[in-house]
Amino acid sequence: MEPLEYPGVPKSLQVAPARPAAMPPPAVTFSRVETEDLALPLSHYLWILRRHLGAIAAFVVVVTVAAAIVSLRLTPMFESTATLYVDRQEAKGVVGQDSQVTNYSNLDDEAFLASQIKLIQSDSVVRPVAEKYSLLEREGQIHRESDTLRAKNAPIVLKRLTVTRPPNTYLVQVTYRSPDPSLAADVANGIADSYIEHSYNIRILSSNRMSKFMEREIEELRAQMEASSARLAQLERELNVVNPEEKTNILASRLLQLNTEYTKAQSDRVRAEAVYLSTKGGAMEAARVSGQGEELKKLTQNLNDARQKFAEVAERYGANHQEYRQAQAVIHELESQVNAARQGIAGEVGVEYQEALDREAMLEKDVADTKADYDKLNLRSFEYQRAKREAEADKNLYEELVRKIREAGINAGFQNNTVRIADGARPAWKQVFPKLWLNLLLAFLLSAILASGLAILVDTMDDTVRDPEQVMRTLKIHVAGTLPSVKNPTDLLIRPMTGGLLPLIPGPNGNGSGRTDRRLTTYDEAIRTIRSSVLLADFDRRIKTLLFTSATAGEGKSTTASHFACAHAEQNQRTLLIDCDLRRPSQHKIHGIPLGVGLSNVLNGELGWREAINHPFPGSSLSVITAGPSSRRAADLLGSVLANLLEDMSRDFDLIALDAPPLLGFAESLQLAATADGVVVVTRAGDTNRKAVAAAVATLNHLRANVVGLVLNQVKKNHSDHYYYYGYYGKYYKRYESEPV
Repeated sequence: MEPLEYPGVPKSLQVAPARPAAMPPPAVTFSRVETEDLALPLSHYLWILRRHLGAIAAFVVVVTVAAAIVSLRLTPMFESTATLYVDRQEAKGVVGQDSQVTNYSNLDDEAFLASQIKLIQSDSVVRPVAEKYSLLEREGQIHRESDTLRAKNAPIVLKRLTVTRPPNTYLVQVTYRSPDPSLAADVANGIADSYIEHSYNIRILSSNRMSKFMEREIEELRAQMEASSARLAQLERELNVVNPEEKTNILASRLLQLNTEYTKAQSDRVRAEAVYLSTKGGAMEAARVSGQGEELKKLTQNLNDARQKFAEVAERYGANHQEYRQAQAVIHELESQVNAARQGIAGEVGVEYQEALDREAMLEKDVADTKADYDKLNLRSFEYQRAKREAEADKNLYEELVRKIREAGINAGFQNNTVRIADGARPAWKQVFPKLWLNLLLAFLLSAILASGLAILVDTMDDTVRDPEQVMRTLKIHVAGTLPSVKNPTDLLIRPMTGGLLPLIPGPNGNGSGRTDRRLTTYDEAIRTIRSSVLLADFDRRIKTLLFTSATAGEGKSTTASHFACAHAEQNQRTLLIDCDLRRPSQHKIHGIPLGVGLSNVLNGELGWREAINHPFPGSSLSVITAGPSSRRAADLLGSVLANLLEDMSRDFDLIALDAPPLLGFAESLQLAATADGVVVVTRAGDTNRKAVAAAVATLNHLRANVVGLVLNQVKKNHSDHYYYYGYYGKYYKRYESEPV
């Protein structure tokens, strides 16, 4: 089933149809719309801008005109730029290491160029130019004579001077602004020249200081070099050699040769000693290795042959035989010769052993003497070498220092072109400041942004209820409808009119035509919309008693209640309007009836409720019970007594509208809210505080009262972006009146 549609009610507020009969009605419901706390839509901000469009436009126009006036009154400024080229690959000097081209990394380039930019802006570079052209006076930095004295001692900073470096280049741009274009060009070129001259002076000064320092050091180096050279000459005289290293090499060779011969002599002595000892012990083997070994060997062989022959003779002959004795004599002779040869060999071996022993001792003494000489000469050679190195080092350092002094003197007079003027400054023919079109554009944009921001900020800081979407988003409560603002409050008074059964509510001009086919105004249509939104919200729980209240006083609850009751009575529904605001009654004024007897008399038991009913419109379905005379006791009995009376009244009327006091500060409103079937909270758009409404709604929810909705009263065009509904109604009625019947 499609939801019901009510004229003048946004689709977001349309009420769905009643639940089917098969579903049980809820026990207690709160008429609240649970909406998500979302951010404000873009259309709301656009509406804020439209709302404050006049103020924003006025602010933008004023700021733009002021910017134009200020721009036209400003002194025109001309700008000239001198371009410097920094060549880091060029040599800094003519001779020496400075004459070589040095490669630098990109990081070094960045640091170098940043240093040069700071140097150009330094006091040493700027001061000569500033004093030459009196730039401090021209820039307005000096106003009194005391300022001049202070400026002489303080570093000079030119406000109109800018030094920049185009990205990814080796260029430095020196820019100066002045009302005089020729002066701007002269200052830019002057600062560029002053910078180059200052860089040259820095190098000259640095070279002079280095030369003076080296001249002081060279005297000490000369004395140190002469002392080391004298020490070297003295050592040469003491050693009696020109070069001790050569003699050391000779002694080393001789010592090596003696060591070799001494080792060989030791071997010969050991061998001779072994032969001597063997020979001395009688060993034939030792005798055979001597020089006479061949003769001894031959004699031994002959002795062996003679003995063999003697053995043969002895077997053949007897001891007395001539052959036997002759062979025996030969053996004795040969044995004598062998013994004599052994003795000779032993003597010879002894002599050779003694000679080897003497030679070994002599070589040992020569080796020891040579080694002592070598060690002594080697020790003095170390001292000589140290003295020689010191003398050579002092000489080299002295010569290097002399060379550096000469190079520094030559390079100091060389003014290199590492930094040079690539493009000189020329007088400009167009001013660069002020730019009228740019200032106007910036003023327009900034003022528009500032005005829009202020408008949104003011709207954000406004803590009053204004817009239905705002109420639903912040207070989480259903908005039953909105009532447009009426300029003349008397137009809202309800007066009995002749010529009809129903009252004719006057239009904006306050005059009634007396016609029975009354034309509805925008306010009437809004009341009808609220009536439909409230009474058709829940079919399962029909509202018989409806309480109209507000958070604070003066929000239009009484007027809303009276018009709501009239709109309901126009449907031929029996409607009773009771003025329950005993402290500040108003229904008798709205309907133009005397206060007379009323609710206070009923509560005090002075008369029955039917006797207090007034019929302001004869023949209509509307009945009114005024507040009656003021009574403190009746106000205390309002909550307890009226609750019982409402059950009796509901049998005779289709709807009972209760005009109750404000919720905050009055106890009877809370009692009536707990008794009534529904509660309508009326707020004044742009005036009622949201916190007050939130407190009132929270109190009603705590009492489990059925809050059927909230009514925004006195809504103006600048309060809500939903005001176009009312304009639509007005246009619709005008179009309807112009059409033929």
